[in-house]
Amino acid sequence: MEFRTILLEIRNKVAQITLNRPDAANTINADLLKDLLSALDHCEGNPGVRVIMISSAGKLFSGGGDLKTFSAAGVDLPALIRMGAAHFHNVISRLARMDIPSVAAIHGAVAGGGLSLAIACDIVIAAETTRFTVGYTRAGLAPDGGSTWFLPRLIGLKRALELNLTNRSFTAGEALAWGMITRVAPDDDLLTEAEKIASELAKGPKRAFGAAKRLLYNGWGETLESQMEAEAREISSASGGSEAREGIRAFLEKRAPDFTSLGEPEE
Repeated sequence: MEFRTILLEIRNKVAQITLNRPDAANTINADLLKDLLSALDHCEGNPGVRVIMISSAGKLFSGGGDLKTFSAAGVDLPALIRMGAAHFHNVISRLARMDIPSVAAIHGAVAGGGLSLAIACDIVIAAETTRFTVGYTRAGLAPDGGSTWFLPRLIGLKRALELNLTNRSFTAGEALAWGMITRVAPDDDLLTEAEKIASELAKGPKRAFGAAKRLLYNGWGETLESQMEAEAREISSASGGSEAREGIRAFLEKRAPDFTSLGEPEE
């Protein structure tokens, strides 16, 4: 596949997606969103892909929305943003809802839509010198990209309000302490650490991962009883599949399970 704004490499069952607009601070525009959607489509439909890893070329992860494009749109800006938001939100939803786990490796500066993209991934590894800002209201815009859904759940309502209203910069250490990201790595080790995690996930049970993601993401809107009913459905369904048979057999035989040789999980 050919892309204008990203790179896609599939190696050892890991799809490595690299945002590739370094001269434009890897800002998010229509072309980037189109490429991301195409790449996610390809990954979901490819049985050889078991993990998605997102990183960026250049000095920073993403400066957010492409404000130069916004400025050039003039009076057509609301229509441009409505269309862009629909595509962007499709990307965010796909990352959260697909069975395939996603890992973000972020560095430099992360702002606006770049932050939204990063925290939509299941595991987020940040270089220790990374600086974050929400940034939307500084440009007179409302936040999007699912950030108003993710942030209060990850870091609490009051802190999410503070970051959106003040747009203050914060560090990777702060983001880790708040629960916004998963891990901090030395700058030089960022990609190595992220690739190591992605490689381990690629060996895991795809169907069970998808079930775990559904339960955890959907659980915020459920009662205890309705969540436990969902758990019962998911574990019962999973127990009839080849992953469960292999996992249970491997445990009893005191060996590591081999999920990757099973092919696509049964429905």
